[in-house]
Amino acid sequence: MNFEEQIAELQRGADEVLTTVDLRKKLGRGVPLRVKAGFDPTAPDLHLGHTVLLTKMRRFQDFGHEVTFLIGDFTSLIGDPSGRNVTRPALTREEIEANARTYEAQVCSRSSTGREPASTSTPAGSRSSRRRTSCG
Repeated sequence: MNFEEQIAELQRGADEVLTTVDLRKKLGRGVPLRVKAGFDPTAPDLHLGHTVLLTKMRRFQDFGHEVTFLIGDFTSLIGDPSGRNVTRPALTREEIEANARTYEAQVCSRSSTGREPASTSTPAGSRSSRRRTSCG
């Protein structure tokens, strides 16, 4: 699929693409992109709200680009800093690691395309050791 077709497909269903000019330029080089998205494991399972971004990441992967899902830990460590949302309490390191493992399993089960596998990198926070997992 040429890059114009890729752009059209990636924009499908998106309300706004902020850097279409840059995306065109990068896709026009003919070199696979490195696409990264971050998720914070505040709960053990990914939810419906994650599916839009996961679907777009899958499309990049379908087009042969390298996809990395960054699983961070900062918000999970501090909870909701505003104090308004009691459904996002601060989590322990063990809870964050357990949630991150379930995120990895869920992302990997949905991301394999038979091409270069997706990978996860967790946790992304500077206080934690990094772990990189290749799905596939």
